[in-house]
Amino acid sequence: MARLADYFVVVGYDLDNRVEGEGQGRILQRFPEKDWEDSPFPQGIELFCQPSGWQLVPERQPASFFVAVLTDINSERHYCACFTFWEGLDSPQLKKVDAGDADEADEEPAVVQHSKLFAPKSLVVVSRLDYTEAFRNCLGLIYTVHVDGLSTPLETVIGNLLTCVIPVAGGSQRTITLGAGDRQVIQTPINDALPVSGSSVAQLFRQLGIVNVLYLFCAALTEHKILFLSSSYQRLTDACRGLLAIMFPLKYSFTYVPILPGKLLEVLSTPTPFIIGVNSFFRSETQELLDVIIADLDGGTVTIPECVHISLLPEPLLQQTQTALSMVLDPELEFSDQAFPPQSMNPSALKIQDKEIRAVFLWLFARLFQGYRWCLHIIRIHPEPVIRFHKAAFLGQRSLTEDDFLMKVLDGMAFAGFVSERGPPYRATDLFDDLVANHVERIRQEEACPHKVMNHVKELAEQLFKNENPYPAVAMHKVQRPSETSQSTDQSRTPFPVLDDVAVQLFIDHAVAKLKSSPPVVKAELKSMVPSGPPLGDIVDRNGNVMANSARRLEVVRNCITYIFDNKMLEAKKLMPAVLRALKGRTARVCLTQELNQHVLQNRAVLDDQQFDYIVRMMNCTLQDCSHMDEHGIAATLLPLVTAFCRKLGAGITQFAYSCVQEHMVWTTMQFWEAMFYSDVQNHIKALYMETDDGNQQDQQDGSGNIREISALELAAEQNRLWPTLSKEMQMERVQKEESTVFSQAIHYANRMSYLLLPLDTSKNRLLRSSGLGDVESVSNSYVTNSIAGSMAESYDTESGFEDAESSDVANSVVRFINRFVDKVCNESGVTNEHLKALHTMIPDIVQMHIETLDAVHRESKRLPPIQKPKLLRPTLLPGEELVMDGMRVHLIPDGRDEATGQMGGPPLLPAEGAIFLTTYRLIFKGTPSDALVGEQIVTRSFPIASLTKEKRISVTLTMDQFVQEGLQLRSCTFQLMKIAFDEEVASDLAESFRKHLHKLRFPQHVQGTFAFTVGQSGKLVLEPKTKDKNQSLKTLSKNLVKNAKRTISRQYVGRKKEVPATWENRSNFQSELDEDEISVSEEVDQSALTLSSTIRSSDRQTMSNVVERACCRDYQRLGLGTLSNSLTRSKNEPFRISTANRMYTVCRSYPGLLIIPQNIPDSTIHRICRCYRQNRFPVVCWRHSRTKAVLLRSAGLHAKGVVSFFKSPNAPTAVPSQADSTSLEQEKYLQAIISSMPSYSESTGRNTLSGFTSTHMNTSESSDKLRQPKIGDLMKQVLGNKEDVPGTFSRGALGQKAKVISLSQPKVSGKARNSPRGKWGSIRGSGRLSAYNPDIGTRLAGKESPQPNGGPNDPLFLRQQKAYLYIIGDKAQLKGGKQDSFQQWEVIPIEVCDVRQVKNSFKKLMKACVPSSQTTEPNMSFLRLLEDSEWMTLLHRVLQVSVLVVELLDTGSSVMVSLEDGWDVTTQVVSLVQLLSDPYYRTFDGFRLLVEKEWLSFGHRFSHRGAQTLGSQSSGFTPVFLQFLDCVHQIHLQFPMEFEFSQYYLKFLAYHYMSNRFRTFLLDSDYDRIELGVLYEEKSDRRNPQVCKSVWDYIDRLNKKAPVFYNYMYSPEDEEVLRPYTFISNLKVWDFYLEETLSDGPPYDWELRSRQESLAEETAEKADTGAPKSQRHIVWPCYDNLSKVMPDAITKLLQDLQNLEAELGQTSEKWKDTWDKIKTTQRTETKLESKPSFSSSLLMSSNLSHQRRSQGVCLQDSRVGSSIKLGLDCEASATSTPVAGRPSTSTLYSQFQSTESENRSFEGILYKRGALLKPWKPRWFVLDKTKHELRYYDSRQDKDCKGVIELSDVESVTVGTPTMGAPKNVEEKAFFDLKTSKRMYNLCAQESSNAQLWMDSIQSSLSDA
Repeated sequence: MARLADYFVVVGYDLDNRVEGEGQGRILQRFPEKDWEDSPFPQGIELFCQPSGWQLVPERQPASFFVAVLTDINSERHYCACFTFWEGLDSPQLKKVDAGDADEADEEPAVVQHSKLFAPKSLVVVSRLDYTEAFRNCLGLIYTVHVDGLSTPLETVIGNLLTCVIPVAGGSQRTITLGAGDRQVIQTPINDALPVSGSSVAQLFRQLGIVNVLYLFCAALTEHKILFLSSSYQRLTDACRGLLAIMFPLKYSFTYVPILPGKLLEVLSTPTPFIIGVNSFFRSETQELLDVIIADLDGGTVTIPECVHISLLPEPLLQQTQTALSMVLDPELEFSDQAFPPQSMNPSALKIQDKEIRAVFLWLFARLFQGYRWCLHIIRIHPEPVIRFHKAAFLGQRSLTEDDFLMKVLDGMAFAGFVSERGPPYRATDLFDDLVANHVERIRQEEACPHKVMNHVKELAEQLFKNENPYPAVAMHKVQRPSETSQSTDQSRTPFPVLDDVAVQLFIDHAVAKLKSSPPVVKAELKSMVPSGPPLGDIVDRNGNVMANSARRLEVVRNCITYIFDNKMLEAKKLMPAVLRALKGRTARVCLTQELNQHVLQNRAVLDDQQFDYIVRMMNCTLQDCSHMDEHGIAATLLPLVTAFCRKLGAGITQFAYSCVQEHMVWTTMQFWEAMFYSDVQNHIKALYMETDDGNQQDQQDGSGNIREISALELAAEQNRLWPTLSKEMQMERVQKEESTVFSQAIHYANRMSYLLLPLDTSKNRLLRSSGLGDVESVSNSYVTNSIAGSMAESYDTESGFEDAESSDVANSVVRFINRFVDKVCNESGVTNEHLKALHTMIPDIVQMHIETLDAVHRESKRLPPIQKPKLLRPTLLPGEELVMDGMRVHLIPDGRDEATGQMGGPPLLPAEGAIFLTTYRLIFKGTPSDALVGEQIVTRSFPIASLTKEKRISVTLTMDQFVQEGLQLRSCTFQLMKIAFDEEVASDLAESFRKHLHKLRFPQHVQGTFAFTVGQSGKLVLEPKTKDKNQSLKTLSKNLVKNAKRTISRQYVGRKKEVPATWENRSNFQSELDEDEISVSEEVDQSALTLSSTIRSSDRQTMSNVVERACCRDYQRLGLGTLSNSLTRSKNEPFRISTANRMYTVCRSYPGLLIIPQNIPDSTIHRICRCYRQNRFPVVCWRHSRTKAVLLRSAGLHAKGVVSFFKSPNAPTAVPSQADSTSLEQEKYLQAIISSMPSYSESTGRNTLSGFTSTHMNTSESSDKLRQPKIGDLMKQVLGNKEDVPGTFSRGALGQKAKVISLSQPKVSGKARNSPRGKWGSIRGSGRLSAYNPDIGTRLAGKESPQPNGGPNDPLFLRQQKAYLYIIGDKAQLKGGKQDSFQQWEVIPIEVCDVRQVKNSFKKLMKACVPSSQTTEPNMSFLRLLEDSEWMTLLHRVLQVSVLVVELLDTGSSVMVSLEDGWDVTTQVVSLVQLLSDPYYRTFDGFRLLVEKEWLSFGHRFSHRGAQTLGSQSSGFTPVFLQFLDCVHQIHLQFPMEFEFSQYYLKFLAYHYMSNRFRTFLLDSDYDRIELGVLYEEKSDRRNPQVCKSVWDYIDRLNKKAPVFYNYMYSPEDEEVLRPYTFISNLKVWDFYLEETLSDGPPYDWELRSRQESLAEETAEKADTGAPKSQRHIVWPCYDNLSKVMPDAITKLLQDLQNLEAELGQTSEKWKDTWDKIKTTQRTETKLESKPSFSSSLLMSSNLSHQRRSQGVCLQDSRVGSSIKLGLDCEASATSTPVAGRPSTSTLYSQFQSTESENRSFEGILYKRGALLKPWKPRWFVLDKTKHELRYYDSRQDKDCKGVIELSDVESVTVGTPTMGAPKNVEEKAFFDLKTSKRMYNLCAQESSNAQLWMDSIQSSLSDA
């Protein structure tokens, strides 16, 4: 029985006390005054009566009622029913209020004075029972008595209310009356364990909808913060009550405040979860809560913040729950489409619907928690049951370990409460217990059928409804309401009176006395054994790996174990890989533990070394795939086994398996040990009681008659039932027995833990610290990645000098870990303190003892012969390359590239085992594949250390050993990735020092520390001069030069520190790999022509002569861009001159010493002009068009302040000319000088206009079959984009079809289509990040009309504009605010430049796309998607597009000045590409070298900085601007394969060595830096060490002389050909440099290595046994073999064969180039002699090729006569040499197959053949094919279709014949021969007798061969 009401309180407005202008409430009276002992008076009631604050109002408001819930300190809930009405204030009270207001008048000036104000008053009932309606009626009655002035005294009514007592549960009805003629019936629930919800759940679903409530439900269960908003307080309470009701059987245990007063809103920022309701009035204050889920009941919305992730129910549960709920709430939905819907389909009444919804949730929980009782461990039965839940087993058996929702629920507080409440096996049961025990099977069968589910739900709903309403509703309520009149009249009301407390107290005392005298009510609680339900069956993994658990696999595991124990080691070894694979499946692991168990006798199994090794390996593999939670109990079943299997090491020394399986997370997880301990304790306690019971109670019979073992919980239930019947002594005895059981288990576990936590070599403590054993907090939940201490095997090679000190460290942490474990489990299982203390003293001794035994084992185990591992292979090193660290044994792990792993077909080359070597130049892995079938291959992967971009530690699992190894992932910008795992024999400190060395070599302090400088020198390299004095003078000169430069520069920079980057002064040049060292001058320049100008001081002359010899000067002379002349009177007709103003590098430190400037600009001007440009890089001429004489200039962008003045209109009135103005004037003069130097300017009488653009050379180009050039205007617009472009669209070129970013075939565009502008130019218009150049450009360059739909510009538009003489391509960002001036002759094309950061990031993404670090199956991580995301192709497209625009402008006679960023990145790219496209010279070896030396090296591209080559530039990161340029050249090369003298390999070679630091060419940032280091004018190469080349160019020259590796055989240039490549992304290809790999001998760019490896291979081949037959076939693997070496192209093969033949014959072989040139010249002459010129030869050698033909690739056919060579891309046509009878044709060498003997055509030539009867003799081309064993004949040599075949197997004889009728004349008789086959006789005739003899011999030999 319980009181209906504990307290009655009257709360009113506090007139005396207002805080900060806000009203307060105060308790006017409360009854009883004294607190009840069992329920103290709750604090803060006055706040909850008016949650929105106490306020006076001008109008009376209707009375209100709601129930607030307060939770006290013991988490008991008190229901406060508040009834609030409004009372008018009389005048003295009003005055008080006014006075109060007057004080605050300053703050609130507009206080409205009302004649009448109303104050709220609340009547409150506080109760522990939740009877909302009863409270509403009672308080309403009290109010009615007061208002209507009924005769009953208020004291009586309140007294009756406070003394009313009702039962808590049991289902009885209780009628109560408060003595005012009222009567009401209170209905108690049958079972108070089930929540009473009324209709609040249904109401909640109506307000929010199914999905929203499910979100809230999941959020509440996974402990999120939930806030309800509504303008109704009662609805807030109902919603909270409803949410709690559907959580049953879980109880909410966090903050629960259905109505939160506004004053307490800061509670919402509490860190703990809560369910709180707040009035919508405070909505604005809830907006900034970041982690609170807000449910708006009035608006029906649920708002989930971004940072909150709610785990939802697992599928298919979620779907099924939603279906069931919608069937309850909206039953019509199912039939809404039917033609004849059922008549009555209305949803149930709200109260019933409420129960149906709750039934759905009950059904849901029964499915979620099914079988939970089988995962309860009972660890004590007496005096109280102690129960623990085994979470891992529960999740594992249901294969829900991955399920986020269930994991969180099981970890939550609510579930912990659930276990402690429902865990005990003997207690009262309820609906849920019944459901989860007896209906699981039904639920499982019906879950797929919604109608059956609904029937079940209805049954459950009925039970729930019956629990709340056991009897039919009785209409016995009679409660008075206030009369209408009393409600309407305001004036008549008297305030609520002060009650007589004595009278009320009398009532209470009287009732208490009566209660004391009455007999106590005994509640008969029905306790019973809680049924457990069916056990959890083994549910198959949800990924349904049926294959993984197939019976065949289990058989393999069983067989392998049998072999091991039968000592059939070879058989076991064969099965081992399959077993390790099978052990990925769970059943196989369980099977393994069962099998091993059978081989254990009396807890021990002694094995020999090899058996032990195999068993340990299998155990490791099994544990490897177990998670730290051990959800399948595998580690648990292995735990007894690891202490059973052992091997004898020596006298009395045994090594157990546990010392070899410590490397697993599971052993360091506290939860695992706890679960293991509890399950063992449960088994022992069960055994304890099983013994004490009589034998007949051992087992119970199932219904089916099977005898099943009694479960521990059933046993405990039985014991609990008997407990009260036992005597005190018996009870004590049982308690002690249980406790000693727990205690002995604790000792046992302390031992077990020390076994698995102490490493074999206790001196190794490195891993301990990181493992989390050390820190208390992290253990319980942390995933411990490393094992507790070093692996056992690591101890083989390292000794520790500090045994004692260090081992104690290990011991301490293990002792701490075990102590923590013991404390926890003993406290939970109620072990006495004495026992606990005893345990704590024992543990250190146990650990110490174990350490001592381990030391002996460790000593012995070291003596064992190590397991055979593959021999370490030594890498071949370059001359001058030295080993820094010798080979460390590692495993090379596969990365994201599939080729080498065998997944794309081919052998699995990776993973491989070998060693990693660190040399001064490279990082090399060399080893053999782990797969035994590929074991004889050698795998090499290497990259230069300088190219290392990222190094990251990883931990790797090796398939075979199952150890988690430490590893490194090393990524290189040569598109290589090395994932290595250190073998266990490599000590960790060794691996660490490897990392340090690597880092030191990667980032040397100074550029002189790079390999290019340190190569081949132990000490400092000393130069050996050819002539002593020359070299000395050089040295002193370069010193002077630098000194002068420094002096001048420092002087010049003093005043203008701001504009110059700080790095200039002190950076001792990191970065450019610009090995400008030794430039070879091909032709000796005549000294007299280069006499130095008399202005140069004699001390500098020597330097100047060197400067003159530099690349730039040679090129300027070739272009006719000025000479250095003797006299000051310069030849006036030369528009440009070479200025020596920068010879001391004082003007611009990053420019070369000699610069081309207009003739009439004095050097002094340059000093002034250069200040306007960034880094002082003012415009200089770098190339001149040979025909139009337009020049190409380069400079940096302008300084911001220089821009505006530069473009100011010259007419603007200026005051006194300022410094800036004069500079900008000089600038204008400078540009004007450039313009006037152009012949087109001086010739033109009037202004040139663009309408005259189709000038003569345009017409000539059209008349030839070249492409028509598109209009410049179109180009401009496409480069610049149009203002009106829709921002979100791409034009056709930019990224037209994403799928086809990489098209695999050349576009075959018809000539007609090629002429249209859109087919030719890509567009740089684009959107977002992709668009680079999207500026608003002046109207001069692009009109306003919108572009054509295909992205091509409108044609006639641009033609109206005038042509400028000089176009300046500048940064859009810099040119803002500059006005165009119509009279200037130059024009600015503003474009947005891709900045260096973009290139850097794009390159990073490109590397990840081409060389992914791990395999992924996600569709958005595919290669093409990643390639597109990297935007690398887009950047290439932009650079190429701008370059093509510049080429067009130059070609039409306008000069162009490229003035972008700092003038050393994009500018260099564009300028170089323009020259390459415009000038065929740069497409030769010499020209390309010169181009790179001039534009990249001399003009100061910052190689060292961009390549991050030293410690100083490390932070800036690798930015491959030069690589981007090479990629652009590669794209052009692909489109014009006949225009380049060098091959694609040449570009790859440069790309590789640009990053490798092997040569000095690409080091340092400018000529100045090179002079400073003395590398600019070094000797060609070092005499003492001729192998070491310092310049990449020298190296290429040497190589090129030896072999045709860099040469392009298709080189056949046209004169003066300007290339105009396609720049659409769809026309660009991914460079195979990024994708290819050669695992056989590493990257193919270091030739010494190749030649050495070949010679080694030959030696080994000679040594090999010659007896075995050698196969002629060679298998080629794309990622393994070097294709160019294994399958060389025909010409290379021919040249090689020639050389080999010459070598065999002892002739001196001539150089390949001479041979090739000879062939070309003979072919030319032959071509001229022929009457009918053959198509192919003329195609090959002539130069009037059509543009299309060339860009599409060469299609070569065979000529009738004349020896033409097949070079083409057509592989079918097999060319042959002239058919000179009697000598084998060379065509065999061109065959497409690689073979040692020439196949397919062993002998061929013309023979006359006699036709069938009466037919004449005809010449036929005969081919003898030994391979196919046949003689074929064709009409002619070119003929593809064979006219006939004579099978050699049919030939019977070959005899000399005689001429017959119609035989050819003039042929000697001996030339005839006959071929007799089984079918017929062939009469044949050769051209001469010798030839006939050859034929006969050949055929005869073929026959004998066969």
